[in-house]
Amino acid sequence: MQSYLTTVVAALAAAATALFLVQMVHRAIQRFGRRALLMTELSDHAHRPLQVAATVLAVQFAVRFSTGYAVGTPWRQVVLHMLVLAVIAAASWLVASLLVVMEDVALARFRVDVPNNRHARRVRTQVVMLRRLTIAVIVILALGVMLMTFPSVRGVGAGVLTSAGVVGVVAALAAQSLLGNVFAGLQLAFSDAVRLDDVVVVEGEWGRIEELTLSYVVVQVWDDRRLILPTSYFTSKPFQNWTRTEAAVLGTAEFDVDWSVNVQAMREELRRLAESSDLWDGRVCVLQVTDATGGMVKVRALVSAADAGSLWDLRCLVREHLVAWVRDHRPTALPRMRAEVGDASGALPWQPVGPRRPVRRRADSDAPDDARVFGGSDDGEARSEAFVGPDDTAHTPAPAQPAGTKRV
Repeated sequence: MQSYLTTVVAALAAAATALFLVQMVHRAIQRFGRRALLMTELSDHAHRPLQVAATVLAVQFAVRFSTGYAVGTPWRQVVLHMLVLAVIAAASWLVASLLVVMEDVALARFRVDVPNNRHARRVRTQVVMLRRLTIAVIVILALGVMLMTFPSVRGVGAGVLTSAGVVGVVAALAAQSLLGNVFAGLQLAFSDAVRLDDVVVVEGEWGRIEELTLSYVVVQVWDDRRLILPTSYFTSKPFQNWTRTEAAVLGTAEFDVDWSVNVQAMREELRRLAESSDLWDGRVCVLQVTDATGGMVKVRALVSAADAGSLWDLRCLVREHLVAWVRDHRPTALPRMRAEVGDASGALPWQPVGPRRPVRRRADSDAPDDARVFGGSDDGEARSEAFVGPDDTAHTPAPAQPAGTKRV
């Protein structure tokens, strides 16, 4: 009984001493490291794991040295073995917390609450993926070391190592899908194909990358639904990434109108609408006739915005405004199917008697050319150069040959 009491008192004293020392270190870090981010993160995240690890280690030493006279007793071996397992678990927790502190300090240098945050989101994605991978590796190693403390497991381990090749092949075949998702997650993190907060279109749904793990990706759809996809989906199937290079994007609004529509007047109305809206970022505002078949003219309005959400609202605004403008100011341009019977020389608005006067463009030479997507402005010229190959003459059609000649 006296030996038991001695061991208990020694363990309690060692635990109290360890807690006191850790608390002193914690207070010193809080006092002298207020302005240092590393010290603040250590004080917040590593304090509790350090307390547990130091206490368990102190108790182990106290039990080991206070029961040195009872080496052969079975209870001493059991207690020491349990304390060794606790030390391994506490040390793993402490190492994982230190890694988290280092990653948080690294992430603090890259802000994602700024407009141009592409590089920061890329680094954040990679760090988050590495954090989850390292924590998983630490847990697996800790469990392996804890199992190796058992003599029976060590004996089995020697036999398993001899057939490691066969076991590895079987495990790889059994976990083929899981391993594929893990490698796909690492590929996404370091290939820069998709990052956290990227705006994507997958499976016909428009949303934002909310969470990126080693096995699945969570896409927050625009209506607050969540689309859960395996990471291998983004490496095996095509998808749209609207913010891979920058957040600013282009969007269209198409209209079917009659052939009598005044395209230049509609173009000027689109320009007035864009300049009066705070959703437009001032880059692109173009109206073009993209098709003229089937008895109607297809007009496309192309506008730009700073982000995908603003672009969606701007496209809806363009549709609503131009539909109302055509209805109120150009009713003859409403889409219709013509079926004229008899004399067509009447005085109806859609039956012009004489040729109409051509619409003159504005004389202001500084006015932007809203009829060209690939030109007419600095942004249009840059877009034109991006879509032209290095050897533009290779795509020039060959001149026609005179009749009666043969090509060799």
